[in-house]
Amino acid sequence: MSKLFGFVAAALLTFAPAAPAFAQAAPGTTAAPAAQVPVVAQVTPPAAVSAPIGQPGPAAALGKIAGSQQLSLSLQILILMSLLTVLPSLILMMTSFTRIIIVLSILRQALGLQQTPPNQVLVGLAMFLSLFVMQPVLSQVNETALKPYNANQITLDEGISRAGVQFHKFMAAQTRKADVMMFTKLAKAQPVAKSEDIPFSILLPAFVTSELKTSFQIGFLIFLPFLIIDLIVASSLMSLGMMMLSPTIISMPFKLLLFVLVDGWALTMGSLASSFVR
Repeated sequence: MSKLFGFVAAALLTFAPAAPAFAQAAPGTTAAPAAQVPVVAQVTPPAAVSAPIGQPGPAAALGKIAGSQQLSLSLQILILMSLLTVLPSLILMMTSFTRIIIVLSILRQALGLQQTPPNQVLVGLAMFLSLFVMQPVLSQVNETALKPYNANQITLDEGISRAGVQFHKFMAAQTRKADVMMFTKLAKAQPVAKSEDIPFSILLPAFVTSELKTSFQIGFLIFLPFLIIDLIVASSLMSLGMMMLSPTIISMPFKLLLFVLVDGWALTMGSLASSFVR
């Protein structure tokens, strides 16, 4: 990352406009005589002096300035703040996080539990399960993009391109063809013969749409057994004439008992992880 910060700093210093040496006189006014202007001794900076042969010139001095600790720290803070605004969107839109968090939220509603597990626990479960599902993709990104870039074997652009290829493969494998065709028609683009040729501008919305559909399908299957318990409890209370008693209070212990007996958390996590295997 220090190489990246130094490169950006050098580019900013190179293309920054130089400050004017003297203020220009406004139109219609007369410049002050030379005698009225105080003479200030100017010291020419070492970088501005043309270096003799064999000594570092302005380019080398510019590289030293770009690599200074103060400028590098400022650029690190700037890039970090920019990444913090983009990172949540990348996690949601390019990984398995969307499907997992929706299924876990539907499961909590099916159990009749409003705040148990709390949102922080659900997000943590979805995050770590997403890391488990995305581990092969992240390993490929590390092997093909991150390690060669750190070893100065490839450029930054090539590293980003290689990482994008791995995420493209994952998203294309989880996206339905119907969703890809729909967004291709909306974009008025030509259909592609291979999934590798789908542009990210079409693949990203198609992937998110497919994830939403898949998560709701899984949630529907999870909801069915708990819905049957609710119907049985409601019918029993109606037949006993206990209409003033809430069926949720009676059905919740039976739901929890059923969920624990079938080892529901292991089944849910295993089913979610296996749903990404293609």
